[in-house]
Amino acid sequence: MLTRKQLELLDFIRTRMDADGVPPSFDEMKEALDLKSKSGIHRLITALEERGFIRRLPHRARALEILKLPEAMERPGFSPKVIQGDRPAAPPVPPKNAIPVEAIHAMELPVMGRIAAGVPIEAIQHISHHVAVPGSMLSGRGQHYALEVKGDSMIEAGINDGDIVVIREQSTAENGDIVVALVEEQEATLKRFRRKGNMIALEAANPAYETRMFPDHLVRVQGRLVGLIRNY
Repeated sequence: MLTRKQLELLDFIRTRMDADGVPPSFDEMKEALDLKSKSGIHRLITALEERGFIRRLPHRARALEILKLPEAMERPGFSPKVIQGDRPAAPPVPPKNAIPVEAIHAMELPVMGRIAAGVPIEAIQHISHHVAVPGSMLSGRGQHYALEVKGDSMIEAGINDGDIVVIREQSTAENGDIVVALVEEQEATLKRFRRKGNMIALEAANPAYETRMFPDHLVRVQGRLVGLIRNY
């Protein structure tokens, strides 16, 4: 059973594909469904995917495959079609810097629980499990660890809820780096770092979340993002 908004979004995607073969952007979906932020569209797409109505295709810009339609929307002769985004039909192409894991040396990193990409959660202090990471992802010297992302505040930086981020331990950061920041020695969060005088701005990559400002003595950098792992 789909909600009204889920049905509206599925019908909008189907209609756009039938009309001109060009998929709607997140902004167009947001406007069509009269939502305030793209994070709401992200949640609707995730719900449709979990229920088996659509499938997101890796390594293609804005590519979705419609797998089925609700009985009320079904058309005679319907078969799954791919919305290709702004790219011509072609075999899947991996991202520019993608490296086949089986062809390189992999290392196991501890996954230190979950990190908030949203409202900060309590500091990470324990190992939940381990994950295999390509050796080439571990940039520079120093210790590395991994965290599971919770929340959607970094989706426009390509970081989704449930992703695994690879972090290099370090206590400094340059403006624009995505870091693990410990706020007031209690809350850990994944955000883009910017120093403004004696203040630290922790910026989200989602317009639904406001930038948070803190005096620099209340923010301690615990590491910088160097890689990301996603399961499809």
